Amino acid sequence: MNTLNQTAPREIEPAYWGGIFAMTLCVFVLIASEFMPVSLLTPVARDLGITEGLAGQGIAISGALAVLTSLTISTLAGNMNRKYLLLGMTALMAISGIIIAMSSSYQVYMAGRALIGIAIGGFWSLSAATAIRLVPQHQVSRALAIFNGGNALATVVAAPLGSYLGATIGWRGSFWCLVPVAVVAFIWQCFSLPGMDGNKKPSSRGSVFRLFSRPVISMGMLACGLFFMGQFALFTYVRPFLETVTRVNTSGLSLILLAMGAAGFVGTLIVSTLLDARFYPTLMTIPMLMAAIAIILILTGQSVLVVALLLGLWGMLATAAPTGWWTWIARTLPEDAEAGGGLMVAVIQLSIALGSTAGGVVFDHLGWQSVFAMSGVLLLSAAILTFFTSRIKATTL
Repeated sequence: MNTLNQTAPREIEPAYWGGIFAMTLCVFVLIASEFMPVSLLTPVARDLGITEGLAGQGIAISGALAVLTSLTISTLAGNMNRKYLLLGMTALMAISGIIIAMSSSYQVYMAGRALIGIAIGGFWSLSAATAIRLVPQHQVSRALAIFNGGNALATVVAAPLGSYLGATIGWRGSFWCLVPVAVVAFIWQCFSLPGMDGNKKPSSRGSVFRLFSRPVISMGMLACGLFFMGQFALFTYVRPFLETVTRVNTSGLSLILLAMGAAGFVGTLIVSTLLDARFYPTLMTIPMLMAAIAIILILTGQSVLVVALLLGLWGMLATAAPTGWWTWIARTLPEDAEAGGGLMVAVIQLSIALGSTAGGVVFDHLGWQSVFAMSGVLLLSAAILTFFTSRIKATTL
């Protein structure tokens, strides 16, 4: 088996697209596993004899373990072959599904959710570094867009698919259905991924927080964090906005949310071309347009057609944006992408939590208009800091 060396010249590297697509299937199962409980909380709670609030903590614990894993996996894995590390994360995902499907108590259920959190944090942390080593440099953004396409597709189908399967074969059957797909992803990766050496540089095995000593990383991570805070401050409360302000019925709500997801999938298909053509302008334009959408929604919130169109555009931009930030990691830290990826996962997860929490407080006390305005300010701030990041990058070249 050939082992890829991190220092091999990019122009002579083969492109392992089979490995990219195998990892994309794994991303799909990971995200579906993470968010499927959203539509299954009631039957899970009833079957395990707990409240829906406690059942919902299964999502919180997976997020917490994802952050912890992302911050430590690069150091703990050391020189381990990254192919076997990725296979281990995939196996952990399958085991998690089995444990959850067979759980007889709340504690066992939470243990299964903790395992999926570890798999999510580990897998996403390695994604940018793996893309760098599987395809030539000029195709990294396309590979990351394909990864994010699996993410987008799972985000669209996870909740409705979970709800449908839960109604037909029960919530345990819903999780059982993910296990064979995880096994297929495992086998596919066995054959399609090359061997990949672990970190050999001592500097690459230190704490991920050392990266904050570089101004471009500090500024870029802050810009990324503000983006996700702004996105989820608004997106978390789209449903109550649509129900109480736009006054759509249940079918209309489902159609708008489905349209957002479908538009997001389209966004992942075209964003890599834009990033390759004009990287930082694209990264700045996305939050600027989303900030404009947030403000326009305040003015046109009662028009179903306008809201549906604006939220469709929002979905396209918001789902495409992570590809841009993962590409930024790959370009800014090509020799230290594992540590950078781990830090990125932690920043994104914490920013989502902060954004949704702050949005909830503002929503309850000041109303939805203030939430949308706050989202617009955060997104505009992200665009400004992205500009400063580009200036720092330019002066260090």
